[in-house]
Amino acid sequence: MTLAEILTSMFPDGHDVTVQDGLVSGTGPFADGRITLVGIDGDTPLGVDGALRLSRSVLDAIRAGDRAPILVAVDSDSQRMSRRDELLGLNECLAHLAKALLLADRSGHPTIGLIYGHSAAGAFIATALATRVLAALPGANPSVMDLPSVARVTKLPLDKLNDMAKTTPVFAPGLDNMVATGAVHVVLDSEKPLPRQIRDLIADLEPGDVRDRLGAERGGRPAAHDVARAVIDQAGRR
Repeated sequence: MTLAEILTSMFPDGHDVTVQDGLVSGTGPFADGRITLVGIDGDTPLGVDGALRLSRSVLDAIRAGDRAPILVAVDSDSQRMSRRDELLGLNECLAHLAKALLLADRSGHPTIGLIYGHSAAGAFIATALATRVLAALPGANPSVMDLPSVARVTKLPLDKLNDMAKTTPVFAPGLDNMVATGAVHVVLDSEKPLPRQIRDLIADLEPGDVRDRLGAERGGRPAAHDVARAVIDQAGRR
């Protein structure tokens, strides 16, 4: 689905969502109130300016005090690879955006990520992965790091990594692998109205981060849940 199709499905009666320089922001009617929509469109890289603008939109939603849901729609490139952005502290700006979304969640705003295109690296982590629950639409292509980049970092041959990716979802790119590891909670049905599916996600939200448990249940991240529980247990004994 394109962003235009998502907006039509989400808001058949109209909305005030705008897209400027690949950044999405606005609100629309949802259930008995409204939902805030922020995000990135058109495979746009996320730089300092974009991260700060999205952070402001999220913080403005928190200041409104209505605890309205926040939907983060994502079709991005990775973080913007420029000297200017790095010198201006891109890592801190991306962290600020992620923390704004975490603050929204803790302030009573259900945060739902919706990846409908591409996303990777810091842009993926600071937006889609910073929400309480992450959904995807068919055709989405998320990755934390593509395999050529993994090869450069690990010094392992690309052919070997391609073979490993077939049986080790935890580092492999692609929607199926993200579902297997629990990073993506559910793939939505693009043929059905999105508002009802989003409402169901919000109604089924569990407390805390359950991605490690989902990864264990789906076989894509078998050790993370047990390791996390062991760390929590050990910390509680001190």
